[in-house]
Amino acid sequence: MFKRIAFFVYGSLSYLVFLGTFLYAVAFVGNLGVPTALDGARSGPLGVAVAIDVVLLALFAVQHSVMARKWFKDWWTRIVPKPLERSTYVLFSSLALILLFWQWRPLGGVVWTIEDPFARFVLRGLFAFGWGLVLVSTFLINHFDLFGMRQVWLYLLARPYTTLRFGTPGPYRLVRHPLYVGWLFAFWSTPTMTLAHLLFSIATTAYILIAIQLEERDLVREHGDSYEAYRRSVPMLIPFTRRRRDSQPAERISARVQ
Repeated sequence: MFKRIAFFVYGSLSYLVFLGTFLYAVAFVGNLGVPTALDGARSGPLGVAVAIDVVLLALFAVQHSVMARKWFKDWWTRIVPKPLERSTYVLFSSLALILLFWQWRPLGGVVWTIEDPFARFVLRGLFAFGWGLVLVSTFLINHFDLFGMRQVWLYLLARPYTTLRFGTPGPYRLVRHPLYVGWLFAFWSTPTMTLAHLLFSIATTAYILIAIQLEERDLVREHGDSYEAYRRSVPMLIPFTRRRRDSQPAERISARVQ
């Protein structure tokens, strides 16, 4: 019983670290009064600052992608108990982001700025919409399973973990990756695009496009024909850009591999 409680406490703490990191990320990208933010005046040589930022982004991308792959999980769970695998992944991802927030180097410079008050309001609205879509998308596919809480809760109750069924709730009927669509809105919707913001947006967009390919390979391996049918009938990121080839909707699912 002590072990089960300890696992649940670890998972809960990992989730709280994630929650704090997520909230800070909103303020970091939006420059909303936090100690370190995406934009600001450059304090050193441009080349050094760009190199540091690129390394920080690459470190997060590698951690976030490699630890999500099945081959890594198969090896990792020889060291980390299976009920803690997802919580540990969430914790490491949060720590990689915290390092990025801490060491990020603003680059100065303005690529574009929009002065019209209404246009600025619209862009701020799209920024908020993006973060909201990210959060809503996680709940639609089981937020607490995605961030490790369901796994430690079931372990606390001495119940076996059961894989969630594949489903297409809400925006998943329009695009296969609404969570990533939310990130794109959050990262690109800004009335003032600085050099640092542009670097961040380009790098994260490139990572998203690569991550989708890796994720979908895992989803096809896990769900087979069900996901193949879904992939053929629903566009990846832009809704209404692909005609449905089948008259029947894709089989419902409620889990995704990250």
